[in-house]
Amino acid sequence: MRKKPARSFPEASLEPELNNAHEEPPGSAFDTGLTHSLIEGKKDRFDQGMIIDSSTSQGLFAFNPEMLFEQVVKDYNTAEKIYGETFLRLVSGDSVSNLKKNIKFPEFQRLLKKKLQQHLEKLQEENLADDEGQYTERGLELASLVTYMQELDDIRAKGLGIKKSKRIQIYGDKENVRPYKKHDRYQDIAIKKSIKNAIRHRHTTLETEDLRVYERDSKGKIYLIYALDASGSMKGQKIALSKRAGIALAYKAIDEHDSVGLLVFGSDIEDVVYPTHDFSQFLRALAKVKAKKQTDLAATIRKSIEMFPSENVTKHLILLTDAVPTIGKNPEQMTLQIAEEAAATGVTISIIGIGLEEQGVQLAKKIVDIGSGRLYIVRNLENLDRIILEDYYAL
Repeated sequence: MRKKPARSFPEASLEPELNNAHEEPPGSAFDTGLTHSLIEGKKDRFDQGMIIDSSTSQGLFAFNPEMLFEQVVKDYNTAEKIYGETFLRLVSGDSVSNLKKNIKFPEFQRLLKKKLQQHLEKLQEENLADDEGQYTERGLELASLVTYMQELDDIRAKGLGIKKSKRIQIYGDKENVRPYKKHDRYQDIAIKKSIKNAIRHRHTTLETEDLRVYERDSKGKIYLIYALDASGSMKGQKIALSKRAGIALAYKAIDEHDSVGLLVFGSDIEDVVYPTHDFSQFLRALAKVKAKKQTDLAATIRKSIEMFPSENVTKHLILLTDAVPTIGKNPEQMTLQIAEEAAATGVTISIIGIGLEEQGVQLAKKIVDIGSGRLYIVRNLENLDRIILEDYYAL
């Protein structure tokens, strides 16, 4: 389990603290004044943001102390599955092992019930939750800011600040040639080079082995879409660290003047942010991600085609999922068909697979082959941000 990063909270705004440690977040992320109004010199507020973030990562968008207390006392193991270890540790102020060991003692129960009620009252006092315990927009913004701060610490600790080297892109000036691959665009075929190869091979017609295509030097315009699987199996730590990896991607890409979009999907498209330089817009959308339902990769890829600009720019989809598609009559075939449509419009596709089973791996290989992208199978979630940035830097 990821440990809460050590952090001091001086009696000053967060902005000077960030500026001393790192440059101002790209895209004027904190123009809303959140930095001053939510975090200024308040460790308790940071902890409240962590509670809301861990709660929403479990698919829970309200704080209900009575229901929580009843479930923990009645069946702790079930409560842990519903609320997650991180959330229970934060709201109890105790280790999970102590909570599980002592929950049957009446005195411990009284103290826990009091703590839970106090948490709700504080959330409501700060307008982070409403009268019904539902998290407010202000509460979700606090959670997104806290998640950003944690990921920024992690980026610095891991040394993920490598600048991109010269990149070969789908669009740009014609540069080198290479052998043709399936799903390459026909308009990129180097006709003269291909004919020369056919003559050399003594072919009377152009064969696939004769074909050569241009690689193109970057024009510098890159549009990314981070497609995040929010199906039910992603609940908890998977979606929490996927959010943080998305923050790392957006932070670095926008800092490089690239545009980043967000596509949250399950059985339906849950939320969309068209490629932008506005970091705060991306951050707020991530805070609202809720895991539920099934997985529809085909609809996700189809939507991404619409989200990318039609002009000749580099268009890259990073698709993060832990499952094969489960929607439709023949979901795998449909997904491959839509991937071909995306490739035809110049969209490249990489897949970040979290613990995919063999069936999922085989499908993912076909998708990235069609999309001229890369496949990463993730076993250790702690490396998720590193892997996603690796894919971005490889563009």
